[in-house]
Amino acid sequence: MKLLLLGATGRTGKWVLKMALEKGFRVNVLVRDATKVGPQSNLQVFEGLPAERDAVLKAAKECTAVITVLNISRTSDFPWAPLRTPKTLLSSTMEVLVTIFKTVGIKKVVVCSAWGVGDSKKDIPWWFRATIDHSNIKYAYADHQRQEEIVRSSDIDWTIVRPVGLTASKSEKQVRVTHGKRPRPRLTIGRRALAEFLIVALTEKTLRLKTITVS
Repeated sequence: MKLLLLGATGRTGKWVLKMALEKGFRVNVLVRDATKVGPQSNLQVFEGLPAERDAVLKAAKECTAVITVLNISRTSDFPWAPLRTPKTLLSSTMEVLVTIFKTVGIKKVVVCSAWGVGDSKKDIPWWFRATIDHSNIKYAYADHQRQEEIVRSSDIDWTIVRPVGLTASKSEKQVRVTHGKRPRPRLTIGRRALAEFLIVALTEKTLRLKTITVS
């Protein structure tokens, strides 16, 4: 399988890239600055913006699957920090992707969203809901929801993964998969564990056309 990875230079994306290559995938990445990704075997690096159709078409050549771990980023982790990416980066990128799936031959997309998006907002702690509603975090959650709606309306085979709070833990603890509210999710998940799960989701038939929470 040849994989297109979007968001490869982010904190989760770096783990996805590392583990995908270790598992024998051939990987294409589309990044804004190619110097941020060092040369590796089975890796092709393309420079461009993920919401630009021509750039995505070039990077997606011969790929049969996509993992996107893009996010709306801020200048720091402070919830009120200014945005450094467009408010609609995720949905604009997904709109491009769904128009090229058949042209390129992509058969599967795995989307990394977030716990608290859409119908899961009611399940998160009240203080986190308040933080989302009254800080710049709200832009990411709103665009994650738009992104989810676009991919669900497409005719591609998709899986949407909503991780809980992300940590730098390298633990190999088994990922808990929550459908609806059961089993109750934990509050955190390590980026390494999430990355491995996103790769598993590419081929796991039981996750096809499912939106799940992982912790």
